Amino acid sequence: MKIRHTSYNLRFKYPFTISKGTKTHQPILVVSIEQFGLTGYGEAPAINYYNISVEKMIADLELKKPVIEKFAFTEPSRFWHFLHHLIPDNPFLVCALDMAAWDLYGKLQKKPLWSCWKLNINEGPLTDYTIGIDSIEKMLEKMRVQPWPIYKVKLGTPDDVSMIRVLRKNTEAKLRVDANAGWNLQQALDILPVLNECDIELVEQPLAKDDLEGMRILYEKSTIPLIADESCVFEKDVEKCHGLFHGVNIKLTKCSGLTPALRMIETARKLGMKVMAGSMNESTIGSAAIGHLLPLLDYVDMDGPLLLDEDIASGLVMEQGKVILSAQAGLGITYTGLPLQD
Repeated sequence: MKIRHTSYNLRFKYPFTISKGTKTHQPILVVSIEQFGLTGYGEAPAINYYNISVEKMIADLELKKPVIEKFAFTEPSRFWHFLHHLIPDNPFLVCALDMAAWDLYGKLQKKPLWSCWKLNINEGPLTDYTIGIDSIEKMLEKMRVQPWPIYKVKLGTPDDVSMIRVLRKNTEAKLRVDANAGWNLQQALDILPVLNECDIELVEQPLAKDDLEGMRILYEKSTIPLIADESCVFEKDVEKCHGLFHGVNIKLTKCSGLTPALRMIETARKLGMKVMAGSMNESTIGSAAIGHLLPLLDYVDMDGPLLLDEDIASGLVMEQGKVILSAQAGLGITYTGLPLQD
């Protein structure tokens, strides 16, 4: 096994603002695993509020690479368990390596991942397109530039009510709301009637991740599905969200890869919860990985390549929310970026 890596700082088309702050570029780490003459690719974005930078991912990779390269790879689940114990404090790096392992595995099997999992890729939801916090005029401009059947609107500002009302008046598309933990309980209760009035499809993470009592009250009062994001990071969090949220948003980078994501989906289904898979502004590499899960999902947010002004791979197309994956084996992507380094 040979592991290589490189990093990027991909530019957004618009400054990307949520309740936690604004960024103009998305730092990411790309890794490759080469074995038997085939190469698998994986990706992990760096997210400040999870305190994992690209530099930390590279440092941990370089420290552990001699051990990882000695691993006798046969299938991804066993490899993930090895990585999970070897690098317990860096799920982002484990995700990138797990993703690359699944890409490699699919290529060894000469099948796309959805076929390896015996799924029907013609089934599954449309992806939304995210409208970051901005002036109302700028948010309307983003919608005009990118006509789309489903928009996810970032909220968590003093102008949330007027913002969502104006957006609703200017589109018949489905609207979803993501507060990124930007409300307290009273604010959430106050805005619920407005969200109902505006026919909002779902609300992601209305309250702080540890406000369990607030979520219990909101869950009882809301007629709109509430989806956990920051409250659902790892596998153990799915059961914790039961009875507080109607569903969970599973993000590959946070939970540490496709391997645990598949188990999280299974757990959520057993609990009768809705399942969403979400973007952390990945390029086509990480977004394609999300795409192979589509038949298992109720909702999907995999619009990273649409939000970014740069990309590093091909093989994924999104047309009016419809996700079209390449028929190639593995992730179905072709890496087109910089050479990866030892």
